[in-house]
Amino acid sequence: MENLVILDIGSNSVRMAINQISDDGSYREIKRIKSDSRLSEGMGRGKILQPAAMERTIKPLLDFKQIYSQYEAKRVIGIATAAVRQAKNQAKFLKAVSERIGISLQVLSGNQEAYYDYLGVINRLGIRNCLILDIGGASCELIRVNEGKSSNLTSIPIGAVNITERYHLNDNITGANLFNAQFNIRKIYSRIDWLNRAAHQPLVLLGGANRTLARINRRRQNMVRIDAIHGYHLTAEQVNRTYLNLLKGNVNRRRKIQGLEHDRADIIVGGLLPLIVLMDKIDAKKVLFSESGVREGIITEYIQKEYGIE
Repeated sequence: MENLVILDIGSNSVRMAINQISDDGSYREIKRIKSDSRLSEGMGRGKILQPAAMERTIKPLLDFKQIYSQYEAKRVIGIATAAVRQAKNQAKFLKAVSERIGISLQVLSGNQEAYYDYLGVINRLGIRNCLILDIGGASCELIRVNEGKSSNLTSIPIGAVNITERYHLNDNITGANLFNAQFNIRKIYSRIDWLNRAAHQPLVLLGGANRTLARINRRRQNMVRIDAIHGYHLTAEQVNRTYLNLLKGNVNRRRKIQGLEHDRADIIVGGLLPLIVLMDKIDAKKVLFSESGVREGIITEYIQKEYGIE
């Protein structure tokens, strides 16, 4: 029996998940904590992590360390994704984390992040043909799954935070800014030639913006457990209606929408835009939500390597 601690430093939030692994390779999550840190905020076109954002990210890591230090027989794995991957001052941040937290972060490449998304989804959702979309704070991962295998993996450097900042979608949203954002996302998608082979496939959604989309609709449907989104599905029409509602009014109005976290109200329009454009491109009729992604993919790989269990 051992405890596997995963510290996941994303572009918008930092998370800790502790999973208890039994000798037979089975596991269960015993603790999960999230802190919104906006690490990618203010990076701009220069791709420089800002001092305040770095400090906002390291502080919860210190709090997490106090918690996981109490567990015995533990292994700690720290990963960082798009914000750190893209940052020109990446080494400075990694050094600060090493000195203050005592761990060496693994900076995932875009393809590694996409592959772990695939592992997490395919082992927990039971779907064999789909297109996976993980919308993060500073990147999106796209994975085409064909007969249970990852046929194509792509990461693109756009996400909820940098789309919002670049196209000014945080408060009052003009038609010109929204059109400009949509136009440029379409251009990015047009360069991914294999996307055409995913036409009409169901979309499996990961990431904070997509989880928010699910929670808003579960609250609207008066479901008791709005966070129980694994396997939950929506039609394309339901998604588009929700997005249209988010476009009405300013950020203060969005903060009043049930199921939408207050600290995500300013980035939710930009955060869901990659989904809206993608649904139109592949003519998706429905979307499904997965709670399993990168962290579960890492656990799966860890168990395969350490326990010899496929």
